[in-house]
Amino acid sequence: MPAECTPPRKGGQTPESLARIAFRLFAEHGVEKVSLGRVAQDAGVTKGSVYSHFDSKNELFAAACQMYYRGWQRKVQMLLASEASPYARIEMLLRFSVQRCVLDRQNRVFTTELFALSLRDSLVRAGWTQFYSSVREQFVALVEAAQASGEISAGDARRRVNLMLCTLEGLKLRATYEPEIADAVEIESVVNELLELLGVSMCEG
Repeated sequence: MPAECTPPRKGGQTPESLARIAFRLFAEHGVEKVSLGRVAQDAGVTKGSVYSHFDSKNELFAAACQMYYRGWQRKVQMLLASEASPYARIEMLLRFSVQRCVLDRQNRVFTTELFALSLRDSLVRAGWTQFYSSVREQFVALVEAAQASGEISAGDARRRVNLMLCTLEGLKLRATYEPEIADAVEIESVVNELLELLGVSMCEG
């Protein structure tokens, strides 16, 4: 059998693959209900194999967080590489963010768990803060570029981005209790309203 067709050995899970499995389980069942034994079971390895990579569930959760952060940035870079216009890049990044934060239930549940844990765990909070700051700076840079090119109205870019991100986080929570806001038509309205917060005139956009 060619090497590329050989199925991976059950005992050969990498830290990255274990982090992916843990991410899925944490998103489906919540962090408190997922043990290292459950991760091992789903990965098809022994619990000892998981411990050979991670000393604790907290360490595995941190790895799942890092996997999420890297995956987000990688997808954003690929998305924005195809577009030169600052305004178009803002709209693409915003639509991607709404898709992941509101429509993607697995992502929504995981990040809500992450935020809750960050209230008690300084390391989780530090990781989330670094990621959140990187997303904010990405939006700020794009808004400032769009303002400089005259594509959106002038104003305090950082204040606008902060307000937009707070609104987006609120929408993520609302989607848990009001799933109807994840309707395609409603989401289009949401995107337009978030663009307005960033200074976009909808008659121009």
